[in-house]
Amino acid sequence: MFDDRRPDFQKRQSDAAAARKALLEAARKVAEDPAVAERKARRAEIVRAREIRAAEREAARKVREAELAAEAARKAEEERLRRIEEEKLAEMIRIEEAEKMVALLAEQKAARDARYAARKAAKKIRRKGL
Repeated sequence: MFDDRRPDFQKRQSDAAAARKALLEAARKVAEDPAVAERKARRAEIVRAREIRAAEREAARKVREAELAAEAARKAEEERLRRIEEEKLAEMIRIEEAEKMVALLAEQKAARDARYAARKAAKKIRRKGL
């Protein structure tokens, strides 16, 4: 009676080996199941499809980034050309204004010289006439 309640070491060891064997058989049965293999194959397909979609998205993102970079470069070039054109136009306006100023100063000098000459002539006439 005492032995039944407390199994000896051999009995425990054989029970543990039987439990391991049963567990191994159950795992082997599950691994060999065609439904499991089919599920694994479907999962692998899903993973491959997901990876392909991710690669396509990455390629599209790179194309989009390249397009945006090209657009930014084009806009920067247009802006640079516009600034150059504005600077040329501003320089032409400055040159034109400077030419106008020179012409105005020459006109004023000519008027001043004419007045001076008229005064001198009037003074000469006054001296001769007196």
